[in-house]
Amino acid sequence: MTQLPISGKQQIGFSEAAAGRETFTSSNPQSGAENPWTFFEATEAEVNRALEAARAASETFAGMGGARRAQFLRTIATELEGIADLIVTAYTAESGLPEGRARGELGRTTGQLRAFADLAEEGSWIHARIDTALPERQPVPKPDIRKCLHPLGPVVVFGASNFPLAFSTAGGDTASALAAGCPVVVKGHPMHPATGELVARAITQAARETGMPDGVFSHLQGISHRLGEGLVSHPLTTAVGFTGSQQGGLALARLGQQRPVPIPVFAEMGSINPVVLLPSALEAASGWAQAYAQSVTLGAGQFCTNPGLLIAMESPALETFIKDLARAMAGIPASCMLHANISNRYKEVRGQLLAQEGVSLVSSGDEPVGPNRVPATVARVSGADFSANPRLQQEVFGPFTLVVACRDRAELQATLSGLEGQLTATLLGSDTELSEAGGLVSLLREKAGRVLFNGVPTGVEVCPAMQHGGPFPATTDGRFTSVGSDAILRWARPVAYQNCPQALLPGALRDANPLGIQRLVNGTYTRKPL
Repeated sequence: MTQLPISGKQQIGFSEAAAGRETFTSSNPQSGAENPWTFFEATEAEVNRALEAARAASETFAGMGGARRAQFLRTIATELEGIADLIVTAYTAESGLPEGRARGELGRTTGQLRAFADLAEEGSWIHARIDTALPERQPVPKPDIRKCLHPLGPVVVFGASNFPLAFSTAGGDTASALAAGCPVVVKGHPMHPATGELVARAITQAARETGMPDGVFSHLQGISHRLGEGLVSHPLTTAVGFTGSQQGGLALARLGQQRPVPIPVFAEMGSINPVVLLPSALEAASGWAQAYAQSVTLGAGQFCTNPGLLIAMESPALETFIKDLARAMAGIPASCMLHANISNRYKEVRGQLLAQEGVSLVSSGDEPVGPNRVPATVARVSGADFSANPRLQQEVFGPFTLVVACRDRAELQATLSGLEGQLTATLLGSDTELSEAGGLVSLLREKAGRVLFNGVPTGVEVCPAMQHGGPFPATTDGRFTSVGSDAILRWARPVAYQNCPQALLPGALRDANPLGIQRLVNGTYTRKPL
């Protein structure tokens, strides 16, 4: 293995620290062997140092303006590309994922950083609103009122297990928070601490090169729940970003609300992503059985948009579809899951669902050989049994899908009505079927943040129109997205200024519009000065 410059220390602003006595290591999921790096568990004192540094940097960083923050984000991307080979080495050793996936995810990460740089530089995301005074208005004069978004302050980001780059140390939460003008403290994921450290060093180097304030970014490592709890509970934390399990997300959300001053915890907690197959989609010629076999097993099923629920009406075509799906999944080589804890959890939850009344195993293929490899699984249940048992809505994180066979259209609609909130929902059918499916689309829109037509939900495009968030319990706040440019809105709050002197207004609200951004002035969008 390539020798990596891993210290195992905390990155706190521009300094390193290793005050703790407790240590931990990561492992290689492919072999089960321990990786050759040791990491220090962050202490309470180091948490305090990181957040105090972030608080001290907040005002300076927020006041630097979008162009300076854009330079910082673009430099992070460049620094990451400069150490790509080191990152890929650590990534593959800690995740078990192939080099192609590592390089693809690194490209997505740098792309996100540059996209948020563009957003910060352009500046209109702050939603500047100006309603000028009408002193002659009767019976009461109208004051001058101006409003825009301001960064919240220090943001804590939790790295995700299944995306060591795109949803972790320099992922979308970090990129969007920095673009908004919020310092970031990352709680690195313990399954890929070497990857996280390399990325953190690149961010710190970029901060130095671009003249950012010390404390604009810190990276803390640890395996204890105590570390995460301390970060969320700390009085200087103003918001939290999390991607992971429902259990973990809800625990952090409760902590955020139980503080003396509650804060928002934006948790993306997974989904079973229902797919409705109309009759034409069940036909062999449609190819959906093969497409969904690939989607369910992609990355060993370790995607929050994995299609874990397929819903259709009973018919001979459905029976053929189920057999074709199971056969196609059984023919796909088993992939290695990210960690022994994840593969063991998959087997446990899979077994629990298969033991539920009315659930039958269709096929799981041969039991795979090797560490952390699990069988891809197709199971089935009737619409009535599914609706009667809320436990069947539990996510099985891995290559698992449950087919729900409904008696008729009414039972299918009842099944959809009983679903919890989801990240995605998909409708498959012919043009004619879709044109007559307005009622189903309305149901799916109520349940999910993204509704797909004739596609697979795996794969989340990073673009302004993307919504990666849905009604509870898919996320803690379905009004927001964790992917795409609108992710920045989580880290800011509106402030209105009434009859404020020009010299005291933020640049975005001054008459001269020194930032040159688009503003809503007296009901009209314009970039012109007043």
